Amino acid sequence: MGRLPFIIAACIFILAFDIYCFKAIISVFKKWKPSTKKIFTILYWSYSILLIIGVFAGIYLNLFLTLRAIILVAFFLTVACKMAMLPFLILDDLRRLFIKLFRKKEVTPIAPIAETDQISRSEFLVKAGLVAAAVPLTSLSCGIISGAYDYQVRKVNLILPNLPKAFDGITMAQISDIHSGSFYNKTAVKGGVELLMAQKPDFVFFTGDLVNNLTNEVRDYQDIFSKVKAPLGVYSSLGNHDYGDYYFGKETSPAKVKNLKDMVDVHKVMGYDLLMNEHRRLKVDGEELGILGIENWGMGRFPKYGKMELAVQNTDDLPVKLLLSHDPSHWRGEVLQKYPQIDAMFSGHTHGMQFGVRLKEYQWSPVQYIYKEWAGLYQEQKQQLYVNVGYGFLGYPGRVGVLPEITIFTLKRG
Repeated sequence: MGRLPFIIAACIFILAFDIYCFKAIISVFKKWKPSTKKIFTILYWSYSILLIIGVFAGIYLNLFLTLRAIILVAFFLTVACKMAMLPFLILDDLRRLFIKLFRKKEVTPIAPIAETDQISRSEFLVKAGLVAAAVPLTSLSCGIISGAYDYQVRKVNLILPNLPKAFDGITMAQISDIHSGSFYNKTAVKGGVELLMAQKPDFVFFTGDLVNNLTNEVRDYQDIFSKVKAPLGVYSSLGNHDYGDYYFGKETSPAKVKNLKDMVDVHKVMGYDLLMNEHRRLKVDGEELGILGIENWGMGRFPKYGKMELAVQNTDDLPVKLLLSHDPSHWRGEVLQKYPQIDAMFSGHTHGMQFGVRLKEYQWSPVQYIYKEWAGLYQEQKQQLYVNVGYGFLGYPGRVGVLPEITIFTLKRG
């Protein structure tokens, strides 16, 4: 019930916004026949009301994931398009208000000319708003159709000065942020896993957020992600979405405890070695390196369940330590300050905001104004961080520019 007031307030805002847009569109197309105007009115408001009902149903009813995804897509695109229109509509209203307040009354008004000019300007602004609305509609629709499952393999040479000779040239894969509760195309998801397995990595890291809210979201995809295998193992950590906090709240409860237990069990069933504030020794030809994994540790509103002091216990003799930690803010927030023995940390979490530009020599996304380290490889002194932009998606069911990522690292001695 805690979310209900917020959802109701959001729906009231959306309805008010709908009325505003509807009046603007009708004012421009005055030459429509009464029958055309009536049909448009019925379609416009039927769509808006059904969309709001769909949002409530998606939240409170156990709908099929595909249907829930369709509702989410429609809602997201509708809001994005209307937000693109909004500046033009406000500009037109401000123009009208300015004219009303400051235009001097003429003794002999030339009504036809003034009226024609006024209508022409309003029509231009509203139609410009409609054109502007088509831009996000086109780009975001393309992001859903072609970007959501367009998995990209990124190859990275990871230079580690203390790397044992036995590990020189070994390959490691990383995927992150699966968010199985958002998927709506099982065949495409399977194709991504097959692409990952085609790289034949020696070991694999999964850095958290298997689901959106509840562990049972992964049930339809568990068989697919169970196919992620590697000779030296698959190691995983939890992300902020894996604890059930966004569904049950931050306080503990029997249902929340069971949800987390189910999450741990799912990792076991899939064959993932889940590291919860602990470490493993990876041995090749008698030489070892350390794989450490902690629970989620995030800055600000994100939970700090991770306990590095436990993960690093009894690892002093290991020449190289690789850390799985879901949130990249942990690197600057704690690792760089207190744990100089960590050679490289692997994170996800940001998704690259699923929107931006990623080129070989340049990358940009709005998320960089929130996270200093948001995509790719970073280094400070002798410590490194890699941020994977994610395998899945959350919220907007697609990607524009920042495509889903499978990272393949080749470990090399410095």
